[in-house]
Amino acid sequence: MVTTLPAPPKLKSGTLRIIPLGGIGEIGRNMTVFEIDGKILIVDCGVLFPEEHQPGVDVILPDFNYLNDRMQDIVGMVLTHGHEDHIGGVPYLLKRREDIKLFGSALTLAFVDAKLKEHRISSNQLVVAEGDKLSIGGFDLEFVAVNHSIPDALAVVIRTTGGSVLHTGDFKMDQIPLDGRLTDLRAFARIGEAGLDLFMCDSTNADVPGFTPLEKDIGPVIENIISRTTGRVIVASFSSHVHRVQQVIDAAAANNRKVALVGRSMVRNMQIAQTMGYLNAPDDIFIEYKDALTLPPQHIVFMCTGSQGEPMAVLARMANLEHEIAVGEGDTVILASSLIPGNENAVYRVIDSLTKLGANVVHKGNAKVHVSGHAAAGELLYCYNILKPKNVMPVHGEYRHLIANGKLAEQTGVLHERVLLTEDGWVVDLRDSRAEIVGAVECGLLYVDGKTIGKITDDDLQDRRILAQEGFISIFAVIDAATGRIKVGPEIRARAYAEDDHVFDDVKPLIERALAEAASEGLRDTYALQQVIRRTIGTWVNKAHRRRPMIIPVVIEG
Repeated sequence: MVTTLPAPPKLKSGTLRIIPLGGIGEIGRNMTVFEIDGKILIVDCGVLFPEEHQPGVDVILPDFNYLNDRMQDIVGMVLTHGHEDHIGGVPYLLKRREDIKLFGSALTLAFVDAKLKEHRISSNQLVVAEGDKLSIGGFDLEFVAVNHSIPDALAVVIRTTGGSVLHTGDFKMDQIPLDGRLTDLRAFARIGEAGLDLFMCDSTNADVPGFTPLEKDIGPVIENIISRTTGRVIVASFSSHVHRVQQVIDAAAANNRKVALVGRSMVRNMQIAQTMGYLNAPDDIFIEYKDALTLPPQHIVFMCTGSQGEPMAVLARMANLEHEIAVGEGDTVILASSLIPGNENAVYRVIDSLTKLGANVVHKGNAKVHVSGHAAAGELLYCYNILKPKNVMPVHGEYRHLIANGKLAEQTGVLHERVLLTEDGWVVDLRDSRAEIVGAVECGLLYVDGKTIGKITDDDLQDRRILAQEGFISIFAVIDAATGRIKVGPEIRARAYAEDDHVFDDVKPLIERALAEAASEGLRDTYALQQVIRRTIGTWVNKAHRRRPMIIPVVIEG
């Protein structure tokens, strides 16, 4: 799908422009810009967590740079639900303009507010609920209840003079949800009857046949596993998965166990959920983490983060013996989550390490301890048949998911040319009930590394990978300014190269000869001489040792 597109034309009056700045071709950093008549509405602003080939990166943001000169044109930001891949980037965007108005459900905005406090940002918020309607800057918004793996999720209908759009956010159609809150198919039907120009639909499970299993079926499995465990139980899940934590609490109570929340985000989010009434727990079920360490193993359940193998999360630190909770024989670890694509190796390393320590590790691959929060193909077909959209733009998924979603749309009668398979940065214009791709804007990855945002480049990451995988060699030499001959050196040092320094004795004569030849040709520029050294030792290392380390030559005149 990689295609080079021209810059988009100037936006015509009365045309709705849609630009995804993240979430297309990936699971994470969801963000879409809607623009009409000089006003901009944003839907979601999430993060993507780094993979192994992105060392040192904390999170990856949508590419805000398109908005740098348009910040004052933003009339608001709709947040569909409280998962990190939809709200995690909000603090970073608000640092560019703090007073952008946020629209979301009560729980979603509570989660966002907690994050903003950590960044010392105050926000302008309006709590909305299903059925609410409001107008802002040329956008008429209507919010629709959808069922997901977090309470209070909302889809949003965006009506403009350019056309109407339904953006689902993340959703599924669990018919017996734990909180009794169904995806509002009656509202979908009403929207379809009125005429829907563009359907932007969650694609994550579009390649999964049938229907997503019910959340209610997970509780009995977790309770059975806990009842059969003689030692401690450690459950790892997303820190915002209120429904799963509720099931763990219920299972723990049924087996006379206390629950200790472990991990800053888990503690914070569950305190918010309990305070707001989304999490129901017996008064005495929770115990402080430090106190839990003193309880007999058969009386405790630890609920923690780290289900994706994140190196600094609680579960990975347990697996690496870097945590106070020492997992061993008789303990059970439950990974109550799906694998996010790209995290497979990290997760299975954690599973292997925990198993080696003697724990019984239960995960989605060997027990029904998790169901997805996303609609499978059968559910999506229902939506297409109810809505009858004129145009479809699959969102939230890798390319195989987007393509599968587009094919489902075509099966229900949507014309092939009306199914828009896009990429981050591609520009879609909607007018007169027709959506078309009209160009692309620059859209890359915005890396957060500590307090640095957007200054780490792909070249920097390549250097980090080289350092980690191939090692580092430095060469120091002092050159006579008049003759170009070596006065001191070359001195060679290596790090993470798995070789003693004396191994470079063979290459020193080659460096001296190369520098002598350069001097005889009248070369005196120190930068040019450094390149001579880099080429010489680089060729030798590659031939002699089949390695490509980072090489840093330093040449000074003396």
